[in-house]
Amino acid sequence: MAKKDAPPRWDRKMQQRLARGEAAALGELYDRFASLVHGLAHRVVGDERAADGITREVFAHVWQHPEAYDPRQGPLRSWVATLTHRLAVQRLRATETAALAHRGGSTEDLERKVRHASVAARADYIVQAMPVPLRAALELAYFQRRDYRQTAADLGVTEDEARRRLRLGLQLLSTAHDAGAPGAPPGYGGAV
Repeated sequence: MAKKDAPPRWDRKMQQRLARGEAAALGELYDRFASLVHGLAHRVVGDERAADGITREVFAHVWQHPEAYDPRQGPLRSWVATLTHRLAVQRLRATETAALAHRGGSTEDLERKVRHASVAARADYIVQAMPVPLRAALELAYFQRRDYRQTAADLGVTEDEARRRLRLGLQLLSTAHDAGAPGAPPGYGGAV
């Protein structure tokens, strides 16, 4: 049995392959995390082209600095998400600061926008990281406006199980507002 604090094998191997300069490793990493990175970036900056640029920056950073990831600190997925969030917030602040200077807005408005975008990005991350049964229950309830009875029928589970999945999924989502680092994925302390 592996040690409790041992990093996942895939994460360690991926870091080693990146450190050796294996282009195939970058491709594999991109295939696995590009939609996560782009989605989080877009959620923060609200602009498709900016999210594309942030996605490129994230993968360029990972390629150029694979040693920056410490597998003992948490999963590679969380590290990539934290890096994405940090770069997206930097881009949002730079863009909004320039816009504020032009139109005379306040820095409080900017910080409120950053906090809101961070909470939304964290909620997206939480939903994407949820086990499929929880995510499926939440999607039925939220997007298709199903109550717990309809959700149970659609998923082929008992009503008690549907309620349990919905309750647990909502509890996980409620953590999007928690933590000292808004928008930082769970298990990885990233600063805004």
